[in-house]
Amino acid sequence: MGDLTERILHILSETDEIGTLQLAKLLNEDHQKIIGALNSIQANGNLVIAKPQSHKHFELSQEGVVVAEKGSHEALVYNAVQGDGIEQAELMKLPNAKIGFSKAMSAGWVVVDKSTGKQIVKRKVNKIIDQVQINLQAIANGDFSQLTDNIKQEYKKRKLLQEVTVKSFLLSKGPEFNISLQKLETDLTTEMLLLGTWKDLKFKSYNFEALGASPESGYLHPLLKVRTEFRQIFLEMGFTEMPTNNFVESSFWNFDALFQPQQHPARDAHDTFFVSDPRTTDNFPTDYLNKVKEVHSIGGYGSQGYGYDWKIEEARKNLLRTHTTAVSARMLYKVAQEKEFKPVKFFSIDRVYRNETLDATHLAEFHQVEGVIADYNLTLGDLIGVLSEFFKKLGITELEFKPAYNPYTEPSMEIFCFHKGLGKWIEIGNSGVFRPEMLLPMGLPDDVSVIAWGLSLERPTMIKYGYNNIRDLVGPKVDLQMIQNTPICRLDK
Repeated sequence: MGDLTERILHILSETDEIGTLQLAKLLNEDHQKIIGALNSIQANGNLVIAKPQSHKHFELSQEGVVVAEKGSHEALVYNAVQGDGIEQAELMKLPNAKIGFSKAMSAGWVVVDKSTGKQIVKRKVNKIIDQVQINLQAIANGDFSQLTDNIKQEYKKRKLLQEVTVKSFLLSKGPEFNISLQKLETDLTTEMLLLGTWKDLKFKSYNFEALGASPESGYLHPLLKVRTEFRQIFLEMGFTEMPTNNFVESSFWNFDALFQPQQHPARDAHDTFFVSDPRTTDNFPTDYLNKVKEVHSIGGYGSQGYGYDWKIEEARKNLLRTHTTAVSARMLYKVAQEKEFKPVKFFSIDRVYRNETLDATHLAEFHQVEGVIADYNLTLGDLIGVLSEFFKKLGITELEFKPAYNPYTEPSMEIFCFHKGLGKWIEIGNSGVFRPEMLLPMGLPDDVSVIAWGLSLERPTMIKYGYNNIRDLVGPKVDLQMIQNTPICRLDK
C-alpha cells in the first residue's frame, strides 16, 4: 500500500488533477485499492483534495452475457424448430421458452399450425438475423453506438442490460502536498512529552465512526444445552414444569413425607448436607404431619409402618435437598388439597446435593431430571410404557429394567440402556410406583396411583460431549473456552 500511495502522489505531482478511475487504469490496479491508498494519503493531512464523482454506465447482466454468447431466447426457439415443425408443448420445455416463443411470434419468425388438431410450431421465414445477440456483443466490447433509448429500455425490461453507478474521486494537489508520506504516530508516549518531540510529530486521527471489536456475548454451558433438549421432550409429552427454587428443604419434605424412615443411612451427615443456620423449621401442615408420623410409627392404610418412635426434632432439620422428589411430594400434596382430583403430569430439572466422595463420575452437587404422573389405577405396565416413549425421544430404544428398592416406591426399577460406544449395559435412571404410605396421608383418592422416574443430567451430557471426567464439565477446573466452542446440542433421536 505504501508503494501505491507514493506512485499516486508522483503522478499527481505531474498533473493538475486526475480521477481515481483513470489512476486505476494507468496503474493497472483495482479501483478499490486506489480508494484504499487515497484514504491512507488523506490520513496524513491535506496532501490532496478529493472531490466525489459518480459515473453511470450500462453493462450486460448475467443473463445478457449468456445471450451475447449463445444467442437470444427467440433465436434459440427458432433454431429448435426444424423440418416439419415441433409440438408447442415440446418446444416449451426449452430454457426461457416462454419469452423466446413470444418474441419469435412477434418478430414473425414462427407460426402455429393447428390444422392437424395439434399445435405444431413451424418456421415462417427461412433465415433470421439475431439483432439482440449482435447488439449485446457490441455492448460487451464497449460499442454503444447502436444503443438507442428504445433498445436500452427494452433490454433493461428483459433484464439483459443493467445500469451501474460507479463512485470515484477527482484528485488535485492540496495545501500540504508532498510526494512522500510522513509516518503517523498512533500513541502519545511519556518520552514524547518529556522531550517535547510531540510538537513536531503528526498523529493519526481517531476514527470515532469505527464500530470496534464486537464484545463477547454469553455462551450456554453444555449442561444447559442438554437440559433444553430434555425440557422440550417433557413439554412435547404434555408435562408441566414444577417450581424447583427450594434448594434448602426440611427433612420432613425431603425424607419423612416420602416414607423414608428416620434411621435410614441417607439421613446421616455422611450422606446429606445439613444446614446450620437456620438449623430447623416449623413450617409444616399440622394435619398432614400427624398422619405422616402415624404411618411411620404404627402404620396405616394397609401397612404396618416401621414401628419406631418418630421424632419431630428429626423432621424439623433443614438440609440441602438430596433429590427433587421433595418437590414432587410438595406438588402432590398441593394436588391432594384440591376439591376434585384431576390427573397431572409434572417434571423438574434442577440441582440436588449429596455428601459424596468426589471422583471422575461423582460430585457433591448435580442435576436431577424427574418425571411424575398421577392418575387413576396406574400400573407397572404404564410406567414401562411411558419410560419407553420417553427414552425413545432421547434416541434410546434398547432398555432393560431391573428390580430395585426405594423407601418411597414399590415396585421399583433401575433403568439400563445398551451403550454402543462402551459395548455394555449402563444404568441411566431409577423409577417406581409411589407407595400408598406416601400418597394416602396426603389425601389423594385410594384408586389414584403415581408413577415416577429420575436420572441425572450430567451423565447424558458427558456421553453426548465425550467427557470422561465430570470435573471437566462442572467445577473450578472447567475450561471456559470449551463452553464457547461446544456445538449446539442435538440428541440422537
